[in-house]
Amino acid sequence: MFHTHIAVQTADFDVSEELRLLRAADARIGAVCSFVGTVRDRNDGSSVASMELEHYPGMTEKSIAEMVEAARQRFDIYGARVIHRVGLLAPQDQIVLVAVSSAHRGESFTACEFLMDYLKTQAPFWKKEDTPGGARWVDARVADDAAMARWN
Repeated sequence: MFHTHIAVQTADFDVSEELRLLRAADARIGAVCSFVGTVRDRNDGSSVASMELEHYPGMTEKSIAEMVEAARQRFDIYGARVIHRVGLLAPQDQIVLVAVSSAHRGESFTACEFLMDYLKTQAPFWKKEDTPGGARWVDARVADDAAMARWN
């Protein structure tokens, strides 16, 4: 049985609780890998006062669900939890959680990285930073695109 949870939300999340829920009632699990992304106070040489994230409701969740299914088919994993925040966020706020469970660490690490690379480059989110020079939209970095390309 594969356990999945996908949420796009304004509210913060509790990493410990999310990992507990991922592991709940599945004695097959021997490994859990997680990644938490946070808002930095600097980007591209400028200070960042805040970041605002937007998404396309319904389409974003469907897109993430399709990528979780692709990870399930590609890697020997038992479950995944993906939470991505939207709205106005400040430096040090949590933005994203990707957590993956499996029997062994290798599959969890790889699937977690695969899902994070997807979220950074393909998921329909739009990010706008508030900097001293004004607001600016953030594009995926070349390094993010290169990271995603290796999965094809």
